[in-house]
This record gives sequence, structure tokens and C-alpha cells, in this order.
Amino acid sequence: MRTEAIVLEQPKDIALRDVRLTPPDDGDALVDVLWSSISTGTEKMLWDGTMPAFPGMGYPLVPGYETVGRVRETGADCALQPGQMVFVPGARCYEDVRPLFGATAAHLVVNGDKVYPVADALGQDAVLLALAATAHHALTLPGVALPGLIVGHGVVGRLLARIAIALGAEAPTVWEINPARTDGARGYAVTRAEDDDRRDHATIIDASGDPSIIDTAVPRLAKGGQIVLAGFYAKPLSFTFPPAFMREASIRIAAEFQPADVNAVLDLIARGRLDLSGLISDQASARDASTAYRTAFDDPACTKMVLTWENDA
Repeated sequence: MRTEAIVLEQPKDIALRDVRLTPPDDGDALVDVLWSSISTGTEKMLWDGTMPAFPGMGYPLVPGYETVGRVRETGADCALQPGQMVFVPGARCYEDVRPLFGATAAHLVVNGDKVYPVADALGQDAVLLALAATAHHALTLPGVALPGLIVGHGVVGRLLARIAIALGAEAPTVWEINPARTDGARGYAVTRAEDDDRRDHATIIDASGDPSIIDTAVPRLAKGGQIVLAGFYAKPLSFTFPPAFMREASIRIAAEFQPADVNAVLDLIARGRLDLSGLISDQASARDASTAYRTAFDDPACTKMVLTWENDA
């Protein structure tokens, strides 16, 4: 079995090429991919070669953990049904390239227990489930109050605000320095740091990836407040100790989402408390991947790029 896949041969060298799929087991499903989204966090670091080394890291690789497709076939022990639409948060189904994170391909072999059935009505917005689950994970860390301030109004920042409200928080304030990303707020305010006078936040969540964010956020905390780092930081983080000492500040790190976060997001959507619409800004054919990746990473007006595949929706 073979498929076309987006392959990073090496940093900044990307191509759509033919790769070999691993044979499916009884618990697997063959998925025809409809849409794949480009991550501007981890995927950008794979693109530009700044991703820190970790086990399995290397090129050539297939990226992607934000994919939606339709089940074509299933093994004897797979609970999925042909025709179901599923969200695929990664795949490891190639014989001749590395899967990091492996879901940006026209066809995938995936374990049925590792994907999530989604309603057809979600359409391409279902690619946002990984980021929505990431936001949910950051918002529900044990012992962390829902935020009064979110830093960054990219897609993760927007999802943090929407999900915080869905979970019962008062409308948070969101900081954004890029004028191209100040629109699209739903029920909350977007402003610049210099235009915000509050200095009593119990929780501040950063979704900007700015390595200097701790020094910026500490003066806005209440005593005993917490800063949650929900971005991914390619450079070392440091901070000035005395202001953090005076506030007895805590710094938390939100790691990758868990299956419970995806299921919680799907539940919020099903109950009408969370809407994923209006967050995808750009769309391109997978055949134009080289241009699409550059747009996703270099165009500040591009908040989310989705690749479309030539499989029937």
C-alpha cells in the first residue's frame, strides 16, 4: 500500500511524494484524508530546523497531528465503521520515512482506538480539535483557576478564550501585539498590554510563545497568582526574581493534551457551548504544500492554514 504524503526531506525542503504504508492489523482502519492543518508551533520548528532533539527525531519525516478523514476500511477488531468521519491526532504508518507526527498524508493506516469519531457537520473545523484539546488541557490543570488574562490571539489564544467562557469563566482579556490578529473576538476583549491597567489576575495563560513572557506577566499577577505556559518555547526562558518573589508567583507548564481533553472538547461542542467556526483563515491544495507552508509560517494574517486532499468529502 502506498500514499502521497507531505515529506520534510530536511529543514525548509518540503515535497508531496509517494511513500509506503505499513500493512494494517486487525485493530486498524484505513482512512481517506480530507483535510490536514499546519501547526505553527511544533511543525514550524521541524520546518526551520529549531526543534530540540528527542527520541525518534530526524529527517525525512511526515509531520502533522491535525487531520480529519473518512474511514474506508476496517480490520476485524476495529470498532469504527466505514464512512465515519474521524479526527486523527497523528499516525505512525510509514515504512520509508519517520512519522513526526505523521498525519499529513492522503491515506493513513491508524489504530481505531487512537482516533476520534466526529460529526460530519463539523467539516474541516474538526482539524482544530488538537489545538482545542491543548487549550482545554491548559485551562484545567489541577489547582489552576480559569484565567483573567490570556496572552496571544492566535488560534490557541482564541480557543483558550472560547473554552474558558464555555467552562464558566468571566470573559477574559486577551493581549495581542499584531494588528492583523486583533479581530475575531467572541464575547471577550482584545487589547495591547499598554492599554490594560489590571494587576490582580489570579491566573495568566500565555499562548504567544514569547520567551520573555514571565517578566511581562508577573507585574499583572495578584499575590500568589499563577502563570501557565501554554505555548512552545524554542529559546530558554528566564525571569527577574525579585518581582516574582514579591508576588509569590507560581509558574506552571501545560504539556500536550490527553484523550480526556479531546473528549471534553467534543462534549462542549455537542452541548452547544463551544463553536470552532471562524478560526481557519486559509486553505490550499496539498499539491501546493510548499507555498502553503511558507504562508502559514511567514504571513502574520494567516492564523490557520488547512490543506485539502483529493478524496471525496
